[in-house]
This record gives sequence, structure tokens and C-alpha cells, in this order.
Amino acid sequence: MPVTLASLVQHSALKLTVRAGEDRLDTPVRWVHASELADPVPYMEGGELLLVTAMTLDAADGEAMRRYVRRLAGAGVAGLGFAVGVNYDDIPGALLEAAEAEDFPLLEVPRRTPFLAISKAVSAAIAADQYRAVTAGFEAQRELTRAALAEGPAALLARLASYVDGWAALYDTSGAVVAAAPDWAVRRAARLTGDVERLRERPAPASAVVGGTEDRVELQSLGTGRRVRGALAVGTGAPLGTAERYAVHSAVALLTLTTERSRSLQTAEQRLGAAVLRMMLSGQPDPARTVAGDLYGGLLDAPFRLLIAEPGGEPDPGAEHPAHALAEALESAASRAAESVLTVWESDDRLVVLAADGGAVALACEPYTERETEEAGIVVGMSAPAGPVSAAAAYKQAEQALSVARRRGRALVEHEELAAGSVLPLLADDAVRAFADGMLRALREHDATGRGDLVASLRAWLSRHGQWDAAAADLGVHRHTLRYRMRRVEEILGRSLDDPDVRMELWLALKATEAPLPAPAPTSAPAPVPNPASERGPLP
Repeated sequence: MPVTLASLVQHSALKLTVRAGEDRLDTPVRWVHASELADPVPYMEGGELLLVTAMTLDAADGEAMRRYVRRLAGAGVAGLGFAVGVNYDDIPGALLEAAEAEDFPLLEVPRRTPFLAISKAVSAAIAADQYRAVTAGFEAQRELTRAALAEGPAALLARLASYVDGWAALYDTSGAVVAAAPDWAVRRAARLTGDVERLRERPAPASAVVGGTEDRVELQSLGTGRRVRGALAVGTGAPLGTAERYAVHSAVALLTLTTERSRSLQTAEQRLGAAVLRMMLSGQPDPARTVAGDLYGGLLDAPFRLLIAEPGGEPDPGAEHPAHALAEALESAASRAAESVLTVWESDDRLVVLAADGGAVALACEPYTERETEEAGIVVGMSAPAGPVSAAAAYKQAEQALSVARRRGRALVEHEELAAGSVLPLLADDAVRAFADGMLRALREHDATGRGDLVASLRAWLSRHGQWDAAAADLGVHRHTLRYRMRRVEEILGRSLDDPDVRMELWLALKATEAPLPAPAPTSAPAPVPNPASERGPLP
């Protein structure tokens, strides 16, 4: 228990008498200070017991004493000890009335009690209280250590919550609540995810105090260096005492040890994961399973997804690599779902992830599908579901999706999305446009002279599968006119429209450089690639 005015009054050797402020004797005393200044407040911090003999005070002046007492009370002084028998035989009435008016503790100090004795008593009481706090803190540390070693973080949180008479919660790297004690604290802890996220942006160790209407919450980051591995929240009804703070610091150290794996272990796991991935990609799933053992559970038995992630641009040298944040988020999702995940850094900027199809890790990637590369700072390609023997194909699919994601400015693209979509958006590449412009340049130059409309005619004819009558109707010309124009196209390009490859390239060139004509009638839908020459009549 901290030393209070009441405990000093009860100290039999001091013989102190309460003359005013009886209702405030439970005020803690931080220290003792003797001063004869008319205004000692500038030299005090608050919480002191001020001792005076009134050597320089006009203690009989009512107005002066009222100002004096108000100043002391406003500065947070714990109380005033007045020595009688030195300058005054009794406490002056003006001072007594001022103390009673402010309900300010006023103690009478007999002449035979030196101020030094009071200082020693307070100092001894403070030392004893600190010793009890340290002893209690060490005992709490032992209890928390036993709980952490025998039962894990959840038991540690339960002991800590009981010790501080409040609640405690553990957060993972993504800011999600991993465990909380008591059980009702889960909802309270979930409302602090925004504060935890802001704490994660600061290098560990970091702390913050969150005040609310319900309680006072202290947040402590877990981890070393710049890598924050999680956070601990402790909620109490009042500020933590010395013993409680020892317990919280012990919990932070223990939780950091359980969440921060050694660098050598991380390096070993990385090397093992890289070896397993290489064997999978080289078509050796059985040796890969043998090497992995139980480390990745049934992850290598299919179906799984393969992800490749790279920076979306030049990373900020002072910020965490965005791929590291992704890796931690995926590992946290796997941990919460008791799911295996394989993460391998092929280089400082290239992350490869093997995750169960439809599992928690794959679901954790979904928010990236709605984000732009610039916003997320990362670009990710995801393969279609694959089995052990098709890992190499899945890797190629992920690379293809990664390339498309970078071109489109998307944070994540799935390979299945490419197969289900259209090839036309891929034509927006500058190299494709340059090829298309070069291929059609001669026809455009011909049309610019006003001697025909070869580009529009070619487009209509290709969209109609080489059907003369339908294409001529779309253009509003006779079919013989259209036949003449197609012959001129062949002459200018020096290529035969009987060749399906030529027709395909011309169609894609048109799509890459021009907006399409209005869709034909429903009875004859356009095709992106014309049919072979056998489906049309020969050119005249």
C-alpha cells in the first residue's frame, strides 16, 4: 500500500494531529518537502506533504492564508504540516479557517517531532511499498511464465487479466484478435483494431494508451526491431500500479518470445521451403513430401493455389516492403485457421506462396482483387487450382496473371479470370499497338487519298466471316465493289486473305487500334477471328 496522510497520522512515533481536511487523509504522499517560501508552488510537482514553521509567512493574515492554501491545493500538494512551538505556539486561526474552507489536509507537528523524522518515515514507507511491488511483480512473472510454458498464450492472458483486475487481449500481425481473457473481452478488444493498426506502423517496441468511457487500455507492440509480430492490450479501471506494470512488462517479454521466432529458425524454414518448392516445380512431388515431412501438413497433396507477388513500383526505403506485409497477413490467416502455408522468397522482391485452394489464405487475398497496384503497392498473380504434378504449370499461370496484373494496374489477378474473360483487353499493350499501326499504315495512307475506304471495308468483311452479301449490306455498297476493295487490300499489303493467320492478325490489329463498328444483325453475329478461306467464295 502506498504511504498516505492517514498512515503518517497513525505512525505512533510522529505524534501528528489532524486539524483540517479529515475526509482527505487517504491522499497518497509522494514525498516530503520543507519550505518557508511565501509561494513554494513553482518548486513542487504535486503529491508532496509540505512542512512549514511559518518563519516568513504572515499566518495571522486571513486573506494571505486563503491565497496560500488555494495555491497549494491547486498545485496538487497532498497536505500541509505546521510545526507548533517554533514561531507559533498553535496553528493560527487564519490558516486553520483557510484549510477548513478548502477541505485541505492540515496536520499539526509537535515541536519534539523533527521534520527529518517525517521525511525518514515517508522514505521508508515508499521503499517498503516499492519492495512489495517488485516482489509481487517477480511472483507475477513466475506465475505468467509457468502459465505460458505449460498452457500457452491463452493461459498467460487469463492470469494477467486476473492480476490487473481487468482484461487482456492478444493480436496477431494483421491486427486480428487471437485470444482474450475473460471471454467477454473479445468484443471489447475487437473495437481496438484501428488503434492496433496505428501502433503497428511504429517500430517495435511501441506503446499507446487508449482512454474510453469503459476503461483505460494500454497497448504494447510485440516484436523486435522494425518487425511487429503482434500486440498486447490490457484494460483496467484505473492506471496501472508498479506491481501491475511489472506483470504487463513480463507478459510482453513472454509473448514476444512465443511470437518472435529466432532468425536461424526462420532461415532454416526458408531454405527448406525453397527446396520443397524447387522439387515441386521440377515434377518431383513425392520427394518434396518426404523432405517437408509434417511441416506443411496436407498442403502438398492438392488442390492448392500458387501466388507470385512483387512490388508494384519503387518501394519506399523507409517503409516496410509491401510483400512482407502480404506474407505476414497470409501467415496470420493460416495460423488462425490452423492451416498450412508455404512462403518462399525467391529474391528480395519476389515472394512465392503455396496455399490450399479455398482455404483461409486464399480468402485473405480477396481484398486485393478490388485494389489498384498504386494503392496496394504490390502486384500479385494467382494460379488456378492445381495438383502436385502440375505445380510447374501453376507457376507459369501465376507469372502470366502477374504480368497481366502489372499491365492493368491491378493489385491481384487470378489466372481463371483471364481464361473466362476476353483477349481484347490484352491488346492495350504499346508493343501490340505499334504492330497494329504498322500493319494497317499502308491501308490508312491509301484511304487518306480519298480513293476508297479499305480499312472500314476490311473490318466489315472480317466481322462477317468473309460473307460478301452481308458485309456489303453493312457498308451500303455492291458486293462487286467490296470484292474489288478486298483485292486492293491484298495488293497493298502483299498478303493473301486466304491465309487464316493473316486474317487473324488483321482482325486483332483492327481491334487494337479502332473502335468496332456497330454489331451486325442478330442472325449473323461477328466473330473475333474469321473462319478459314473455305467458308467464303474465292476472290475474283
